[in-house]
Amino acid sequence: MPLPPPDQAPHESAPGCSPAGSAAAHGDDPSPASGTERLLLIVEDDETFARTLGRSFERRGYRVLHATSLEGLQALLPEHKPDYAVVDLKLKGESSGLACVQALHDHHPAAVIVVLTGYASIATAVEAIKLGARHYLAKPSNTDDIELAFGRDSGDIETELSDRPTSIKTLEWERIHETLAETGFNISETARRLGMHRRTLARKLEKQRVK
Repeated sequence: MPLPPPDQAPHESAPGCSPAGSAAAHGDDPSPASGTERLLLIVEDDETFARTLGRSFERRGYRVLHATSLEGLQALLPEHKPDYAVVDLKLKGESSGLACVQALHDHHPAAVIVVLTGYASIATAVEAIKLGARHYLAKPSNTDDIELAFGRDSGDIETELSDRPTSIKTLEWERIHETLAETGFNISETARRLGMHRRTLARKLEKQRVK
């Protein structure tokens, strides 16, 4: 699809937002053809992962911005309209990346948003798509996986359907994620609604999380 011209260079970074290891930060042109430069926003609180991912995308001709929180994202949006975004579902402070998806979609409905998370579940995938995400990927996913997801604008009827019965553990995991999404990833409130001790829920999440 045709790509819009790049936004102007970012101003002084607000708290929680910055160029993600960008070549622009070092005074280099990140794209060999500036007229086709694509602006990518990464919303991720893992600085190392965000920097690595950002550099990988810059080598492919993207200009990359980085936010670590909803507040950082909101500081960037008045000056930029990202063509693409990668949003981590679970951010620091027990906040949800779903709010970032909604803010991005409301600001720029044409932005192609991919949610990337270690907390993979049907409930949160459905919520992400309803809020404006294009696709949902479980960690670990690499640059190829994400860029492929950027280009997918329809479903794939060739996707294989599994006839494997759902296990009790899977049902429990789906229920946990559904409640997490309902509470905006507030672990204390999720544990209360599930009738579970907060530490028990935290241990379950830590065991399942993909680093």
